[in-house]
Amino acid sequence: MNDELQTLKNLGKTSSQWLHAVGIHTVGDLRRQGAVDAYRAVRARGFRASKVLLYSIEGALLDIHWSELPAARKESLNHQLQAASRHEPS
Repeated sequence: MNDELQTLKNLGKTSSQWLHAVGIHTVGDLRRQGAVDAYRAVRARGFRASKVLLYSIEGALLDIHWSELPAARKESLNHQLQAASRHEPS
């Protein structure tokens, strides 16, 4: 099977499978969802993904290795993640 997500930087078999499990099957799906919401969906599904997945998705969307994301961008992603978590229903 040709997996479009695995053609992106940072995304391997496991991360691609997690994204498929939450309904993200194409690069377009991933762009529409965005890194923070895609990461939240994976975590909500019960997968034990670390923050590296969040950075990997963002790096994939920007076509750079996740470790090359600027610290300010990682901080922004973490703030977005915290803000989204605060708005979840209890």
